[in-house]
Amino acid sequence: MGGRGEASSAAMTASSAPLLLPLAPAPAARDEVRRQVGLAAPLVACSLLQYSLQVVSVMFAGHLGELPLSAASVASSFANVTGFSVLLGMGSALDTLCGQSYGAKQYDMLGTHAQRAIFVLMLSSVPLAFVLAFTGQILTALGQNPEISYGAGTYARLLIPGLFAYGLLQCLTKLLQAQNIVHPLVVCSGVTLIFHIVLCWFLVQNSGLGYRGAALATSVSYWFNVILLALYVKFSEAGRRSWHGWSRAVLKDVNLFLSLAIPSTFMTW
Repeated sequence: MGGRGEASSAAMTASSAPLLLPLAPAPAARDEVRRQVGLAAPLVACSLLQYSLQVVSVMFAGHLGELPLSAASVASSFANVTGFSVLLGMGSALDTLCGQSYGAKQYDMLGTHAQRAIFVLMLSSVPLAFVLAFTGQILTALGQNPEISYGAGTYARLLIPGLFAYGLLQCLTKLLQAQNIVHPLVVCSGVTLIFHIVLCWFLVQNSGLGYRGAALATSVSYWFNVILLALYVKFSEAGRRSWHGWSRAVLKDVNLFLSLAIPSTFMTW
């Protein structure tokens, strides 16, 4: 009888036990999540800081009146669609190329891929710059207000130097990002934003340039960010490991880069 009671009690205990144990994340999974968040959060912050340059410029232009605000807003939107977003998409090809090279520990190829991207993006910036140069005429042909179109055209032309800087900025950003170097990107972008706010205030409010100063400040600030990242690449250990000077190898496999860059551009658009 005692044996039967113990067996019955054991059976009841087993039947009342949950079929599935509570899911507890393994230490390895927690570490991976923490690592991914540690990489993603700075990249999100970097993107927001870089995007804030044009937002700040439009805000400063808006203090001058309704017409400067409209011109700056339209010009920024047009430039983003026809210029900056194209370079952003093309630069995304480095996510694949540099990521593969870094994973295979082919560190010298990181610089080669980045140089090839710089070569292609600088060439691509030339026709995009022509589009920005005729922003006013294009907007007028599309039926926009002539005054706003003229102001937007002036603003967009002053963004052209920044277009070339933006292409370089994407290449340097991807080069460092592929090596999991993200915090210097945030620092450089943050310093650039502070520099941009001061420069924008001076050019818009104190130089007599008006809303044109906001566009000029955007271009100068993009170049300032490029210089900061270029200095980091030149003097940091990771930069010296991946960048060994310019090479003619950048002229090879351009089609491979374009096969990734063109689809990435359409995805960004």
